Amino acid sequence: MERLLRPKEACQLLGISYSTLLRWIREDKIRVVTTEGGKYRIPYSEIKKYLERREEIRAVIYARVSSADQKEDLEIQINYLTNYATAKGYKVVEVLKDIASGLNTQRKGLLTLFKLVEGRSIDVVLITYKDRITRFGFEYLEEFFSTMGVRIEVVFGEESKDATRELIEDLISIITSFAGKIYGMRSHKKTVLVQGVKKLIGELNGEDSEVKG
Repeated sequence: MERLLRPKEACQLLGISYSTLLRWIREDKIRVVTTEGGKYRIPYSEIKKYLERREEIRAVIYARVSSADQKEDLEIQINYLTNYATAKGYKVVEVLKDIASGLNTQRKGLLTLFKLVEGRSIDVVLITYKDRITRFGFEYLEEFFSTMGVRIEVVFGEESKDATRELIEDLISIITSFAGKIYGMRSHKKTVLVQGVKKLIGELNGEDSEVKG
């Protein structure tokens, strides 16, 4: 008797979200079997057929740094992800890179990535850390990609310790933006507030170094 899989098991094997599985079922891309209890199961032969049809996993490498003086780190990310893809047997179809803040949603490489995802031209996106692709809202982006049959593979789990400087820069950018909207971009109050935050961050960093030393 053929093995029947629960939806969760099928999603894990196929590397897709539950919503994507439901869509595939509606579009008759995958056959299901209804049990006597009214629950549906996916025959393993359907999973196997799909995986065999997908001969190779098409991967995109995405790397990002916040400033031009970090170009060396950019190349380190790309080299590591390239070797990672080779070890996993993925076919790298595109290497995308940006030199911009993680808060910038108009990054050239990121926009190209969206087009590839929407066109269903890739299967997996490789990044070193979550914050390389976005500073906030990673889970929303992950869910959107998943509905297109694309998964994001984060090679390293937690954010690197070297990302502290970039995080501080992003924090100051956010405060500057909000202060500008409240007081006006050329307002004296906005300037004082931003300078105060920079001074406070500098003092906190100094205190941290003294504690560690």
